[in-house]
Amino acid sequence: MSRAFTREEDARDVALPRPVSVLPPGARNYLTVSGAARLREEMLRLSDQERPRLIAASAEEGGRGADAKEELQRVELRIAYLQQSLAQAEITAPPPPPHDVVRFGATVEVRDRQGAVSRYRIVGADEADFGRDEVNWTSPIARALLGARLGQQVPFKFPSGQTTLEITGIRYE
Repeated sequence: MSRAFTREEDARDVALPRPVSVLPPGARNYLTVSGAARLREEMLRLSDQERPRLIAASAEEGGRGADAKEELQRVELRIAYLQQSLAQAEITAPPPPPHDVVRFGATVEVRDRQGAVSRYRIVGADEADFGRDEVNWTSPIARALLGARLGQQVPFKFPSGQTTLEITGIRYE
């Protein structure tokens, strides 16, 4: 059929792919207490503010609000993903002191051979944000650090090459 006989908004009625979990099959969906709270806040904001705004925007355009419809579809998928993630999550509180071993939820300070200091917070897959130095607990750097003790030298292979990281600090929020 020619495009001349289709409505413009029909071309945009493309089903968006469902988000898939970044967890390996069989892995537990751990979340920190603060991460679970952030995901709940996001879900409530999307449900209580974004969804109604987008429904209204779509209705204002006489049902022809293709952009609003597409954004609403994205919001609905994100809400469903967050609901599923939170329902399946194992929310993990910080361990009791002493904090001399790297566990889930730890913020770990490391120093490489050249003296450069980096920090990584080991968090759940759905709360990881590399821009905030939060790494998924299944990531290579987190797996290398988990179980290490304060002062321990940990071998790690970055894309730039092999190095040794010294654990110089461990704290929990």
